[in-house]
Amino acid sequence: MKPSALVPLFVLCGLGAGAVALVEGSAEKGQSKSTACVACHGMNGNSANPEWPSLAGQHEQYIRKQLQAFKSGARKNPLMTPMAMALSDDDMADLGAYFASQKPAGLEADPGKLALGQRLFRSGDTKSGIPACASCHGPTGAGNPAAAYPLLRSQYGTYVGAQLRAYRAGTRQTDPNKMMRDVASTMSDEQIDAVASYIQGLR
Repeated sequence: MKPSALVPLFVLCGLGAGAVALVEGSAEKGQSKSTACVACHGMNGNSANPEWPSLAGQHEQYIRKQLQAFKSGARKNPLMTPMAMALSDDDMADLGAYFASQKPAGLEADPGKLALGQRLFRSGDTKSGIPACASCHGPTGAGNPAAAYPLLRSQYGTYVGAQLRAYRAGTRQTDPNKMMRDVASTMSDEQIDAVASYIQGLR
């Protein structure tokens, strides 16, 4: 079932937010530099593996910020860290521009998780202290490029859920002022799975 008309958490009120200096990247140059990226993230930025994020349509600034985090060690991943180490700031900007220019593929949400996921994304849960994901990531999951809050729509629920659990466990700390860690710390596995599935189905 497509929640396209239902509108609005991937990566959440900043699945690694924080404004970054704007560097104008070249999508054309980024395409030529993306050869090593496509094995995991797909030729056009739409990953074939739900454990690896799709990058198509993601904001250039956010991609650049995450690559910088992998390179500095602020964010750790055995696959991404060595890849990022070889990149210059210009490379990161170009790759960000290229993937931002690609179109996200449409995915489906789990109908059984749709109601809870939609409620959490749109309204949060005051009883649990969970803010609405839409308040930072927008009603359609388009994110906020100026604040480097990522685009979430059509992101794999498996990946979104894994990032929320990483924030909850404190193993991912790329969120300024612990924004995402504070949000995820109050979420149950059921809530994480539901909102992650809802994000996957957003258009």
